Amino acid sequence: MSGDLAAARLPLYRNPARLVFSASLWRAVGFLLGYLVLSGVLFSVAVTVVTAVTALSFTLLGLPLAIAAAAVVHWCATMERVRLRPMFDEPVKPSYAALPERGLVARVAACWRDRATWRELAYLVGLFAPLFALGTAVVAIWGWFLSWITLPIWYWAPWIDYHGRRIHGYQLGFYFPHGPDGPGTIGVFIDTLPKALLAAAAGIAGFLIFNYVVVAAARLHARVARALLKAPADPLAEAKTVVTEPGPLGPLRPTPS
Repeated sequence: MSGDLAAARLPLYRNPARLVFSASLWRAVGFLLGYLVLSGVLFSVAVTVVTAVTALSFTLLGLPLAIAAAAVVHWCATMERVRLRPMFDEPVKPSYAALPERGLVARVAACWRDRATWRELAYLVGLFAPLFALGTAVVAIWGWFLSWITLPIWYWAPWIDYHGRRIHGYQLGFYFPHGPDGPGTIGVFIDTLPKALLAAAAGIAGFLIFNYVVVAAARLHARVARALLKAPADPLAEAKTVVTEPGPLGPLRPTPS
């Protein structure tokens, strides 16, 4: 299989116009937005159950709850695997250690010694902050450029009150200490249609360029998620293949006497 499976469903076209009208861009936007909406819930659920089990780990009640907590972590990870389906040609499948049929302590140990459980927690909890920050920044800047394009329609609607005078227009900038036209201004005050059209042209250019950042961010996120949520690689897989499959010389047969 290809080492960059995300590239198949999220291609980066050289033509920016083609990227805009491709499924790649909007699939990436949907994936990042979905994470911003769902990840906080999954993070809270995973942290809550693990914290509760840790607090009750010294009681008999903690044993069955530990098994239930592992199941909740697996369920949260399954929700993320469902979101990954549009990102890859092949589904991301987990692999969990088999639980013993008897012995509550043995079942708890099997659940929490399983590498898959800790890999899922690493994604759901450990990487929540950086992935959420990445998605928030990328989507916010992308949406900011997109809003510039629509400025000719609504630039006149916002207003500011400056020394009792209402001034209509959109503040495209960060700092207006002395009103729209005063000294020390950092930004542009959009209060006429020509200014709005120039801002829309700049927004189109920024939007077309930043689309590549959106797709690249989604590809990076998808690769990280897949690496942690797929079945861990078996370190003995190659050795098992050598043992179980016949070699290039074929099976040895005794020679007739």
